[in-house]
Amino acid sequence: MDVEVNMEHKTLTVLQEIEFFNQSEDTLTSIVLNDWNNAYSSKTTPLAKRFSDEFYRGFHLASEKERGNTTNLNIATADKKNLFWERTEKNPDIIIVQLDKKLAPNQKIVLHFTYIIKVPSDKFTHYGYTERGGMYLRNWFLTPARYENHSFVKNSNLNLDDIANAVSNFDILFRIPKNIELTTDLDEEKTTPIENFSIHKLNGKNRTDFSIFLEPKTSFRSFKNNLVEVETNLRGYKADEIQKAIAIDRVVNFTNTLIGESHTEKITVSQADYDRNPFYGLNQMPAFMVPFPDEFLFEIKFLKTYLNNYLKNNLKLDPRKDNWIFDGIQVYAMMEYMKENYPDCKMTGNISNYKLFKGYHLLNLDFNEQFSYFYLLMARKNLDQPLGAPKNTLIKFNEQIASKYRAGLSFIYLDNYLGNGSVANSIQQFNNRNAIGQTTENDFETLLKSVTNKDINWFFKTIIHSRDIIDYKFSDVSKSKDSISFSLKNRTGVAVPMPIYGLKNDTIVFKKWLDPQKNDSIYTFERHQANKIVINYKNEVPEFNLRNNWKKLEGLFPNNRPIKFALIKDLEDPFYNQVIYAPILTYNVYDGFSPGMRFHNRAILNRPFLYDINPTYALKSKTLTGSAIFMINKDYRDSNLFNVRYSISGNYFHYAPDATYLKINPMMLMQIRNENYRDNRKQLLLFRQVIINRQQSDIVVDSSLQDYSVFDAKYVNSRTELTNHISFMGDVQFSGKFGKISSEVQYRKLYEDNRQLNLRLYAGVFTYNKSNSDFYSFALDRPTDYLFDYAYLGRSSSTGIVSQEFILAEGGFKSKLNTPYANQWMTTLNGSYSIWNWIEAYGDIGLVKNSQQKEKFCYDGGIRLNLLTDYFELFFPIYSNKGWEISQPNYNEKIRFVITLNPDKFIQLFTRKWF
Repeated sequence: MDVEVNMEHKTLTVLQEIEFFNQSEDTLTSIVLNDWNNAYSSKTTPLAKRFSDEFYRGFHLASEKERGNTTNLNIATADKKNLFWERTEKNPDIIIVQLDKKLAPNQKIVLHFTYIIKVPSDKFTHYGYTERGGMYLRNWFLTPARYENHSFVKNSNLNLDDIANAVSNFDILFRIPKNIELTTDLDEEKTTPIENFSIHKLNGKNRTDFSIFLEPKTSFRSFKNNLVEVETNLRGYKADEIQKAIAIDRVVNFTNTLIGESHTEKITVSQADYDRNPFYGLNQMPAFMVPFPDEFLFEIKFLKTYLNNYLKNNLKLDPRKDNWIFDGIQVYAMMEYMKENYPDCKMTGNISNYKLFKGYHLLNLDFNEQFSYFYLLMARKNLDQPLGAPKNTLIKFNEQIASKYRAGLSFIYLDNYLGNGSVANSIQQFNNRNAIGQTTENDFETLLKSVTNKDINWFFKTIIHSRDIIDYKFSDVSKSKDSISFSLKNRTGVAVPMPIYGLKNDTIVFKKWLDPQKNDSIYTFERHQANKIVINYKNEVPEFNLRNNWKKLEGLFPNNRPIKFALIKDLEDPFYNQVIYAPILTYNVYDGFSPGMRFHNRAILNRPFLYDINPTYALKSKTLTGSAIFMINKDYRDSNLFNVRYSISGNYFHYAPDATYLKINPMMLMQIRNENYRDNRKQLLLFRQVIINRQQSDIVVDSSLQDYSVFDAKYVNSRTELTNHISFMGDVQFSGKFGKISSEVQYRKLYEDNRQLNLRLYAGVFTYNKSNSDFYSFALDRPTDYLFDYAYLGRSSSTGIVSQEFILAEGGFKSKLNTPYANQWMTTLNGSYSIWNWIEAYGDIGLVKNSQQKEKFCYDGGIRLNLLTDYFELFFPIYSNKGWEISQPNYNEKIRFVITLNPDKFIQLFTRKWF
């Protein structure tokens, strides 16, 4: 390639020649090229859709000049004959070149290219031009795609850093302005200044990709030992250059010993690379709160990023299909590094030294133990996926954290089972094999099987290519002075090796590996004075439940767990029954501020049984109030119906200044998902019986309706992403007084000009209505909430600011009209459209039908300040059935607002992109 860089216009003008050698057994009529830079060309590419799926707004809101593309492309043969090429609408970042004649096996063809690259902003993926006048170039040039199994690999850019390029040799002339400095992991032969340019001659052998950094003044420092040269600009808090050099040398030597020699003489480790894949946990903390020394922070960040770049440079795998091998080796190496260099390090660093936190299991985990819990976090949500699944099919949390960590744990597991460094030996041989050419998972599997006489088919079939969960427990334990006999119950039928430990006062006195058994078996071991036996004591096996893994061999109650109280939510501790307590504060206008104490067993990992009890004392009403829920959680691993929750809850608060209500709510919730876990479609079925007991109030109308019970069945089907949202809800309610059916459809569209349309259609009809009150009627602007579902600040208030609270339900009108209820049927349409930024125009129309009255047409319109959808909004009515409301008296009382105080709802804003 001959590349001329224009820093002002953010473009690269490229003259390119490709000599393509057909090393396959097939005769080719076309060649597929990766053009991943063109993935930034529009808001409808696979990359743009990926951003939308993960609720990243930056790309959709970006201007044309911030996006990238590949233009002015011409492709010709060596004799200057132009070739036909095309992109598909589905894959605009892949080019198919039709050859003018067939290319037989072992033949070569030379192709010539000219094209212009418009470099995108680095704010989308950390690749591209920077606001500081530089560029980080990766995956930008045209290059043949990997060829295997008789076809080219056609992977679109999905911001997964997994481009499948053919193995190539590169020779590049890079022309850059004289005031710009270049850093790269390619070999630099020489630099020649010519007029206002400097020309860098670069080359690389047997590579699939490379990195180039252009900066006004380079931020990289070079560290070199007898193994490899490292160029890095990784920020190191306050670590000095000597500390950095020591850490880099230690990591480089460790990697060379464990994995093998690097196939390249130079490796770059940039801050941008780390920011793309940080060490989760450390990156969430502000710098002043991080409980580790500065030199350790630099070292662990460098270790993670160096291993990632080292493996990407050395392994010639398909990084999308065989991603688990990259992840497994990386995390395996990190865990071995920590075990060798920091064996006593805790996950939370210095925090674990404080006596105040000694009782918290989370804060006292060994550093390497955290990897297992990140996997369990997803397994307990029933959201884990097979390690061998293609990278583009993984949920973001699995792709970046859970599956990555479980892959490393699986290597540790296999290594412990095989012993004698078999896994490390296989990794080294595999690294050497990659020096020759491209490889696959089959090559790695063959090497692993060649270093042992044990059957390890279970490793690939169960651990790598299934999401089967592992759970063993003891049964029928008997003991004598010198021996122990027990049966090991396989609770899930998954046959894998399992380690058994004997402990005496927390000291290991024996360890035995049991080979895979599907059926329960009886085992007898020498006791060695053990007073406790434990399955999987060191958590070497990625096991689903650790709470049933141990048996005491002494005492009357062999498995009694003492109760442990903790002030904050903790990790599940298998040796205790944990009770979490925390102060809480609730508010409504009738009870006022209500301080209290929350008692629950909600751990960070989901549990099959949950309780949450929240007694409070209302300072204004001077009464005890509160809520409680008890829940049984049942997961189904191999069904689209993946979760069923059975619960019963209760609430006791004031609904009026002089009256309380008690709500009892037994419920069954069924959650359904598609086979594609990344699909944002959610379906649920809900069945409940709502039992209400209300005190009679002298203030509130309809308070004579004290005791009632309503059966409610609801179906919800929704699909949500950044640019599109559509949902359907169907609801059926029956009680002694009424029966009603209602449905709701919501649609939201974010257009390419960044304007947003919101539509909502609601329709409801009574099948029978024996009530003489509007208490159960459909409400046009403010539901009576007879099921006590909504967190009204003042549910019975008809005046004052709390009466202006708006909840989008039933009619959804913002203006308070003269026909607020319908006791026969009602249908409404609510809509809004962006005017500028978060300012929208809204309008509502509807028909309201009451018995012995003609249906009435209702309408209103105004301005909506959509500061944070569903969380903080303001509505300013302008015109309705009442006329020009904006000119009428007491206009401030007509303004409606949405406010959400529930912290759990805010958390969903940040977690939805991960799960």
